[in-house]
Amino acid sequence: MAGVIQTTHGRPPLPRLRARVRDRSPGLGAGLLGGVVAAGLGLGSFAVLGIVLWISSPYPDSGPGGALHTATALWLLAHGAGLVRADTLTGAPAPIGLIPLLLAVAPLLLVHRAARDATDSGDGGPLVPPRTAWAGVVGGYLAVATGAVVYAAGGALHPAWFSTLLWVPCTVAAAAGSGVWAAYGCPRAPLEQALRRFSPGVRRLLLAPGPRARLGAASRAAGAGAVVFVGGGALVLGVSLVGHGGAAQGAFLRLTEGWSGRFAILLLCLALLPNAVLWAAAYTLGPGFALGVGHTVGPFASDPAPLLPSFPLLAAVPDAGPGTPLHLLTAAVPVAAGLVIGWFVAGAAVREVPDTTGALTGVRAWPWRRAAGGAALACLLCATGLGVLAELAGGPLGNGTLDAFGPVGWQVAGAALLWTSVAAVPTAVLVRAWRCHGVRVQVIAETAGQRIGRPREGGRPRDGGKDGNTGGRGQNTGGGRAVASGARGTDTGGRLLPARYDAALEPYDVLPLDPPVAGPGPAGWEPTAPATAETGSPENTGSGTTGTTDPTGTTRTDGTTGTAPPEPPEAEDTGPAPGAPPTPTAPPPPSP
Repeated sequence: MAGVIQTTHGRPPLPRLRARVRDRSPGLGAGLLGGVVAAGLGLGSFAVLGIVLWISSPYPDSGPGGALHTATALWLLAHGAGLVRADTLTGAPAPIGLIPLLLAVAPLLLVHRAARDATDSGDGGPLVPPRTAWAGVVGGYLAVATGAVVYAAGGALHPAWFSTLLWVPCTVAAAAGSGVWAAYGCPRAPLEQALRRFSPGVRRLLLAPGPRARLGAASRAAGAGAVVFVGGGALVLGVSLVGHGGAAQGAFLRLTEGWSGRFAILLLCLALLPNAVLWAAAYTLGPGFALGVGHTVGPFASDPAPLLPSFPLLAAVPDAGPGTPLHLLTAAVPVAAGLVIGWFVAGAAVREVPDTTGALTGVRAWPWRRAAGGAALACLLCATGLGVLAELAGGPLGNGTLDAFGPVGWQVAGAALLWTSVAAVPTAVLVRAWRCHGVRVQVIAETAGQRIGRPREGGRPRDGGKDGNTGGRGQNTGGGRAVASGARGTDTGGRLLPARYDAALEPYDVLPLDPPVAGPGPAGWEPTAPATAETGSPENTGSGTTGTTDPTGTTRTDGTTGTAPPEPPEAEDTGPAPGAPPTPTAPPPPSP
């Protein structure tokens, strides 16, 4: 038995393997549980509502199993999955792809909150890694969704396999990603990774901090424009429902007679209300929306399909025929949205500059080209978001004529971009000029905007180098490196300077961050250097001031050692050579 090899020697027991998996994936179990709970809450709410409506219905066509199958299918529809209705009059399956947008609010919020809570470790420690939290919530949620798909496949209203496999995981992943992103404070790293394929100029234009950034201001302006579109669409829908109140009331009463059925119809109308608002917004833009294949309803002409289903919201559709001046008046909605976008961009482009007492001393303003570009970017963002929402608000309701219902996304996006750009860009430029009129204006140029940051190593003092290096040709900045004037040179930080270098265009503030060193000589902001410079000698390599080394190993910029008087400058050190760029310096680091 001495030659027998124990193959199980060294194999960790099962509890140890479980502990190792738990240690390698902190928070994964909590994320899985959170995803399962979120899916269960959403699916359970739909099931309870379906059972309540089935119990209250005076003519239930099926048992509780049929009600649960229908509720599960509607829960999948809220995630973007298409449905197929098998029991039709013709016997051919009829697709249902129009998603009531209000149904999608509750499941998406549950996923978002579950992902946000999954990042909390629970013991006051650091946040759970974002990938772990995201993967746990998505995995748990999709596990429940898979069971729901299998269960709903046996009902009369079953999910379509392709759209279910495509859109349900994408919707859950996007909602969970937004929750994790919000839990981490909405960092810019994911956005920078998404924009990595763009040119550096575009990334700097969108993501640069400070006054050069346009993405934040453009996003807020685009959001304000979207609010105007939604409010204008709701106003148009409300006016049309009031104008067709009799037809809408008749359709509501003809669909069913019992109070439970009318309550179900009312819930369906509320679930479809966001869709109707987006349809009305598309109507104000001009492209309108489709009511059947080949039938479009717009402000210039209305051509709804004949024999449409009797439904209260469809009763608000304008009658067939050419548009009237009242219909064309709805174009005021996109114009108002463009004006609001331009106003918000102009507000971000012009900022008041108060003094120490709080009194207004002037304004800081973008150049007018940047203001126009910011307005154009805001219009693009607003049009893109509106087009996506319009595309989601439509879909098929059956075969044949009912195969096309709702607005077309790309048409809505193009019309919104055209309308808002025409109104927003001039508004942003004119409002900017109006706010800058009569006050002192500091224009924020593309390359001249300064922001507070760390001082440059080897930077020059604020006063132009009177007490230190004057930036002459080939002068040393205190660290043994010479800055050569000409096409390109090297500063003390090892960077190559352009031929027409100007320190005023640096992105960092050149104000000193440390107090000047008190001493018998003039206080300088030259950097300290070791006793032995890179050139191997305490003397300068150029024609600047000569530095000496004191016993502490630091070089005094005034050329003294201890309390010795300063040495006179050399004859040629009279200032910067003609055409030579100034040499930047920086404050000294603290002595050890």
